[in-house]
Amino acid sequence: MARIGYVRVSTVDQHSDLQTNALQAAGCDRIFEDNGVSGGQRKRSGLSSAMKALRKGDVLVVWRLDRLGRSIRHLIKLIDDLNRRGIGFLSLTENIDTSSVGGKLIFHIFAAIAEFEKSLIRERTIAGIAAAKARGKYPGRRPSLNKVQCSDIRAAIKAGMSVRDVAREYNVHPRTVVRGIERLEIV
Repeated sequence: MARIGYVRVSTVDQHSDLQTNALQAAGCDRIFEDNGVSGGQRKRSGLSSAMKALRKGDVLVVWRLDRLGRSIRHLIKLIDDLNRRGIGFLSLTENIDTSSVGGKLIFHIFAAIAEFEKSLIRERTIAGIAAAKARGKYPGRRPSLNKVQCSDIRAAIKAGMSVRDVAREYNVHPRTVVRGIERLEIV
């Protein structure tokens, strides 16, 4: 049974010493590393190499759970893959050890809480946008053309002026002209 460590730092300016020292103290036989790689990236050479090196009975060790990945789906997929292969998982900071029944439970509780939090944030964002729209406010940047300009543009186009010429006159992209006209028709 081997302990294989995985280290990741997000930018090349960061140092992996803290993580590496903790993994060595935890008895890792080999340590794989990704430098300057986001946790959101699923394809990482260091992580791929670590996953290939792991054998049944081994344990993948990370300093913190977020070093393995940022997405809950990705983390759960990785841990499930390890479990199917008979490989344990240990996160030193959170003290999550999936080789025990309690550790598996803790991992899934953390994952469920994170997923719940993500859903709450999404619901609050949608509710906030709906409330803003009800007050006449729309999220995002202000339109490049106001209602008066859009009305003038619509009249100019009906009079035979091309969208491209109108866009040039108002110093906007032709697609902005079309969106402005569409916005008038919706309201």
